[in-house]
Amino acid sequence: MSNNSARDEDELKRQLCDIGKRIYDKGFAAANEGNLSVRLDKNHVLCTPTLHCKGFMTPEDICTVDMQGTQVAGKRKRTSEVMLHLEIYQKRPDVDSVVHCHPPHATAFAVAREPIPTCVLPEPDIFLGEVPIAPYETPGGKGFAETILPFVDQTSIIVLANHGTVSYEAGLEKAYWLTEILDAYCRILMLARQLGNVEYVSPEKGRELLQMRLDWGFADSRDVSKDAKKPIIDFALFKEFWAAANLEQKAFAAHPGLDARADDHHSPAPSNADSTKVELSEDQLEQLADKIASRLKKQS
Repeated sequence: MSNNSARDEDELKRQLCDIGKRIYDKGFAAANEGNLSVRLDKNHVLCTPTLHCKGFMTPEDICTVDMQGTQVAGKRKRTSEVMLHLEIYQKRPDVDSVVHCHPPHATAFAVAREPIPTCVLPEPDIFLGEVPIAPYETPGGKGFAETILPFVDQTSIIVLANHGTVSYEAGLEKAYWLTEILDAYCRILMLARQLGNVEYVSPEKGRELLQMRLDWGFADSRDVSKDAKKPIIDFALFKEFWAAANLEQKAFAAHPGLDARADDHHSPAPSNADSTKVELSEDQLEQLADKIASRLKKQS
């Protein structure tokens, strides 16, 4: 059972209000957007109300629902997306907190249907691992909640296509941190792309980051010991699901020299072997030589 089982209900409500204010102040949930929840006990969950700004909640606004989504306490109506939270709790008994919101930079990837790359920055690779994007479904119902099922046991944060993000952990603040890390990373990616280029770290350095993730105790089913020469990007956990969510690498396609950089940190120079050849006659060559000599004489 999660570590919330023996905790005080009033304290959990205060935590929901505190994190709600943080996501609102960060611009992760405009107006009435977003929803949060924590396990209260084995059969009940505390969640935020619908149609109420997360930046201005009080403990009296928090609702209680059972594991079927039926509201059993609270003066306000519970969030319409609570089924997403309950799906996570049912599949992940180690999780006691869920944060769903719309961080703008991560959500931009959800709208563009652009897979979020790895092997770019150390912190996201270590703390987040590979981040999947679930297919779009109209929010609120069982079908929407079930879009996360292929990913929920292999990650602690999921991007929802054309919608937002959902993160979950043993602790509400930890779940929020994952969202903040992801949005900061996506913002950096977009800024770097505006400069014209995103350089991936070399395959061996990408593998070192995955090993650090494993050493620090984060769950990740990628096996760093296999195929030592292969780029870590080839071990993508979720690439098989890209088609279902209509994902395609466009703005952040893998570096063309990535496969060749296991022992070389620099991309090979482009080859001109296949370029169209232009052959000049002897007279043309002589004329060209005369012009070059004339220009050099004028410059001297």
